Amino acid sequence: MISYILAALLFILLGVIYVKGYDLVKAKSPDHLPQFYLIVAVIRILLTLTVVGVYVLFASSREDAIHFALACLGMYVVMMITTLTLRH
Repeated sequence: MISYILAALLFILLGVIYVKGYDLVKAKSPDHLPQFYLIVAVIRILLTLTVVGVYVLFASSREDAIHFALACLGMYVVMMITTLTLRH
């Protein structure tokens, strides 16, 4: 259960970083928004895959690993929809 809470906190943190970073880049250098988006997208994908991969390596059962991976996928989709809705 704690792993799901930590994963949710990770996605909240990634979303907040994107929204605040978007505001900062837009205020300082709007020409760099596409590069900022791509860099943050790559970081979000790599962190998500790393968290899921580490959980799968240490999971007690295959079923738990699948449930966690699906939960992370769902949280990732919600984070992407929310951040894109807020800033685009």
